[in-house]
Amino acid sequence: MNVLVTGGAGYIGSHTVVELINARHQVIVVDDLSNARIDVLDRIEEICGRRPEFYQMDCADKNRLQQVFIHHRIDAVIHFAGFKAVGESVKKPLAYYRNNLDSTMTLLEVMEEFGCRKLVFSSSATVYGPDNPHPYKESMPAVCSASPYGWTKVMIERILKDYATAHPNFCAVLLRYFNPIGAHVSGLLGDDPNGIPNNLMPYIGRVAGGKLERLTIFGGDYPTPDGTCQRDYLHVVDLAIGHLKALEYAESNHGAEAINLGTGKGTSVLELVYAFQKVSGIQVPYVIGPRREGDLPAFWADAEKAKRLLGWEAMYTVEDMCRSTWNFVRKNK
Repeated sequence: MNVLVTGGAGYIGSHTVVELINARHQVIVVDDLSNARIDVLDRIEEICGRRPEFYQMDCADKNRLQQVFIHHRIDAVIHFAGFKAVGESVKKPLAYYRNNLDSTMTLLEVMEEFGCRKLVFSSSATVYGPDNPHPYKESMPAVCSASPYGWTKVMIERILKDYATAHPNFCAVLLRYFNPIGAHVSGLLGDDPNGIPNNLMPYIGRVAGGKLERLTIFGGDYPTPDGTCQRDYLHVVDLAIGHLKALEYAESNHGAEAINLGTGKGTSVLELVYAFQKVSGIQVPYVIGPRREGDLPAFWADAEKAKRLLGWEAMYTVEDMCRSTWNFVRKNK
């Protein structure tokens, strides 16, 4: 299959590209490199022995996106492109709404023009909002969020559901995943964002690697066992494999289907820090700071639907995630 991966040079996208190539798909990557590096393509080639086709561009640029579809017979799309930091979205809501919604609607218009009817969308557990109890189930209302980032996911899911209703041959798999961390076993790919990290694990990695002085934990007074937020941390390779399973599902199904990808277990911020220290042997200095706007105390997945529909379940442990992150940090100092 010829698979277009928007945002394919990013953290989750690059790991998914590796799994796609290893599964013998032809991969075309579109990425504007606003939060990724061009050398990721070299690393993918080193891992797989093959290099994906690459276009540096904004996928909201309709004319250029049409050219990609003209030059490649695209059978399916995996859509990662978009801004993704919860805290930043609270400070820059217009940038998030403009970028995330425009890129998706442009992509859908071009897919329709060229008869492409399979889409796997990178959604998020944030669509469940602050009022649903955990574990989150796909049957719960997903019409609310605690941040502009999450609202863009809610809106895009609504757009895709309406589009699928209007186009009965179209299939959209809405993968609501939780908190991806970890790195490829080779140490060549991992979460290495530009600037100061917004997410926890790359921040821990930079403190452990000596690039940052200490970790700031946002909030130590939440109603959780140790006062820090609990999340469902998921190995990025497990997540990447979930996208392949979703593509297989889209081959023989229609409509829009929301599916959680998570481990079904909650781990606190402090538990993750201690796990990292255990496997790395490195102390991670930290301070407890104020709560961060948009953060919820605790959530994790009910992952039964993914197992039932996709034949997918998470295989890696939290210690595996920490170990692979430390391997990536050590190899990329």
